[in-house]
Amino acid sequence: MNNVNILYAFIGGAIVGAATALLLAPEKGEDIRRRIKQCLQRKGIICTDDEIDALVEQLTTEIDD
Repeated sequence: MNNVNILYAFIGGAIVGAATALLLAPEKGEDIRRRIKQCLQRKGIICTDDEIDALVEQLTTEIDD
């Protein structure tokens, strides 16, 4: 019976962890790019979509390193 309780605790923890991951997951890449572009435009910096993609790629590389 003790093994069953451990199994239920494991399954319960997995469900809670999955739900938390879904709720706290970052936004989609296209949404982040749109927000970056809007922020830059508010500051008076006009960027094309290609420039935003290059900026995101550069930031991603720097964060990964």
